Amino acid sequence: MYTENGRIPAATAQISGSKEYDTINGKADFYDTYGGTIVVAEVQGIPEGLGNGFFGFHIHQGGACTGNEEDAFADTGQHYNPQDKPHPEHAGDLPPLLNNKGTAWMVVYTDRFYPEDVIGKTVVIHSKPDDFRTQPSGDSGKKIACGVIKERTNR
Repeated sequence: MYTENGRIPAATAQISGSKEYDTINGKADFYDTYGGTIVVAEVQGIPEGLGNGFFGFHIHQGGACTGNEEDAFADTGQHYNPQDKPHPEHAGDLPPLLNNKGTAWMVVYTDRFYPEDVIGKTVVIHSKPDDFRTQPSGDSGKKIACGVIKERTNR
């Protein structure tokens, strides 16, 4: 497990793919740090040849990785955006994941939220990269994997 300065994360999400992308699994950890959050994502089982190798990665406002036949994760709602800003200034807008032979690993610092702000929200992986222009969500394609962000109680 990656640790930030020897600490365990304040929150974590276990990521699972939809039925169509059931090989995808991983986690996103959220570390409380001065002025914001360090997000660490580790994802495996990304199908080769899907998209161009980059995948949208966002925090969504909904609290469940459930949905319907059209959208497996419809209940995740829109991007987490408590200050009602335009895309890509949503608090939940994060850099894309890069597929490396089925695996993606990313670390990013953001001052847009603290871990406690996103507990109960969802982290979503999309089938296409975010274009950082199109409203409201960057034309990042369908939701292919999801995880509910939960507080780590054994810190």
